[in-house]
Amino acid sequence: MNNNLRLIINNVSKKNIEEKHFFEKNELKIILDLYAKMVSEGSWKDYGLNISSKQVGFSVFKNAAENALYKICKNFKPKNKNLKYLITDANGKILKNSFDLKNLLTNINWKKL
Repeated sequence: MNNNLRLIINNVSKKNIEEKHFFEKNELKIILDLYAKMVSEGSWKDYGLNISSKQVGFSVFKNAAENALYKICKNFKPKNKNLKYLITDANGKILKNSFDLKNLLTNINWKKL
């Protein structure tokens, strides 16, 4: 018999279980709708996801072998509410930011960015 097993119920010290470290369903739908539109135009070819404890990023690529053109990021604990959603370039420079993802992605000219 194994005496090393313990049953833990409602462990309050495990805060990470309740924290969300990804895009929510509606956010991912907005991003994937934009991605589908840009793929059909021939502007974007591939994507990748970057997940950390501070932010999640959706990177878009012109070609799979190149660096990401843009990265759409969601900060989990922004210092400023306008820094919740970001669009960055390949070097990490912030191109646009907003507290509203839909407005950020729909009010942008991707060809001139």
